[in-house]
Amino acid sequence: MNTSLDNLTHKMQRAALGKIVDVALSRAEQDREKTMCQLVDAAKQFYGSGFSDETYENAKKVLTDPNSKWTKLINCVLDQTDPHVARTTALNLGYEAFFRGTKMIRENRVKYQCNIPWLILFDPTSACNMHCVGCWAGEYGNKNNLSFEDMDKIITEGKELGVYLYMLTGGEPLIRKNDIIELAANNQDCVFLIYTNATLVDQKFCDDLKRVGNVALAMSIEGTEESNDWRRGEGAYNATLKAMELLKKNKCLFGISVCYTRKNDEYVTSDDFIDKMIENGSKFAFYFNYMPVGHGADKELIPTPDQREYMYRWLRKMRNGKTGKPMFVMDFQDDGEYVGGCIAAGRNYFHINSAGDIEPCVFIHYSDTNIRTHTLLEALKSPLFTAYYKGQPFNDNHLRPCPMLENPELLRKIVKESGAHSSDLLNKEDVDELCDKCVDFAKEWAPRAEKLWNSTKHRDTHTQYYRDTEEGKREFGCSGNCALCASHAAEASDSEKKTD
Repeated sequence: MNTSLDNLTHKMQRAALGKIVDVALSRAEQDREKTMCQLVDAAKQFYGSGFSDETYENAKKVLTDPNSKWTKLINCVLDQTDPHVARTTALNLGYEAFFRGTKMIRENRVKYQCNIPWLILFDPTSACNMHCVGCWAGEYGNKNNLSFEDMDKIITEGKELGVYLYMLTGGEPLIRKNDIIELAANNQDCVFLIYTNATLVDQKFCDDLKRVGNVALAMSIEGTEESNDWRRGEGAYNATLKAMELLKKNKCLFGISVCYTRKNDEYVTSDDFIDKMIENGSKFAFYFNYMPVGHGADKELIPTPDQREYMYRWLRKMRNGKTGKPMFVMDFQDDGEYVGGCIAAGRNYFHINSAGDIEPCVFIHYSDTNIRTHTLLEALKSPLFTAYYKGQPFNDNHLRPCPMLENPELLRKIVKESGAHSSDLLNKEDVDELCDKCVDFAKEWAPRAEKLWNSTKHRDTHTQYYRDTEEGKREFGCSGNCALCASHAAEASDSEKKTD
């Protein structure tokens, strides 16, 4: 299909879906059940055989059950979100990212023989107005910034590959909020999610969010006022609640970002905390396991195996339609089984820091390319990213997904063999120094992770791995081993036997 015809088809499909969404939203107040069924039917129209008929019917049952957490969550979204924001998010996330973007990404993975991400995370600035305990970025200062042209290049090249979801962190991204709003306005087919400390949210910014319609916020908060302010500084908790109040009043879309540590895990998973966040308007919560990154990082903040197992079980309880609360919750570490393990280096995402260094992961500060000297595609085919591409999954137990935290011997190998340099903006951290901090936890977590993994039947993630390509099969001589650690072949075989 030629480009002109493809663009026309794209516009027609988006317009058709837009009309369906408009009709559904206009009727939402009168008949929520019918609205839910219409939205599922619209999804089926576009995704078709991507999901089974049973899946669509089950979705209708869940979304029309008044007692289901998912029904309650969607009702909250419809009641508490500006119509323009709701419509734009539905189209950009549902059609552009999930449908059209996913199709392009899968085609480009085959075409270019490398990872192509579903989302890109980048730092507009290194500057931050807070100094959270255990956060490397708080020490960077106002040293580096991506120019508007840098950020525009990231998005332009990303869309060419099929990327329509962009996440922004830092530093504090809202120091650059005018530029971010302009980027969002110029890319009305994309979704932007900003990780923020919320201190710079004001009425003008809320007005801008409603105007562009394609920006959501994930605000950092960690439990009670005491547990939050211990790490984030005095007054941070109340500042976040104040921002939530303003965002909820203006019907903006937002959720929370939670770093859980050995000190705060019980606070950030308590019913009181979750209920308060829902009451304040949060629609989602992204949880991150503390990573001992940077000089002086305290490895004693890494959650214990008991805490990791608790988080694993709590997440699944929270997402259960009968036992969960009306909030979408996920954890990039403990949800590895749903995404096929490590998602870094473009398998699902990668990170670009404020100096332009293109890194596999926001927690892996090593790079061999820069956005100012390389294209995104060149970075995805670089020695560092190729090592990830050939090595993923780093462990066939996807509860041990990370090449740093759970498999530190692999990150050492990757960095040294690829020739990547430390991209830390303050103190260059040797890979051995970093991985040494993870060895004890990796050993302690391994048997617990194996027990959890082998006790559950796992669904097919439909993931594209290098080892499953014809080239990969020829290189490794089998379809079941980890590219960087042959010992994982036995683990994969055992796992397959136990889950059949």
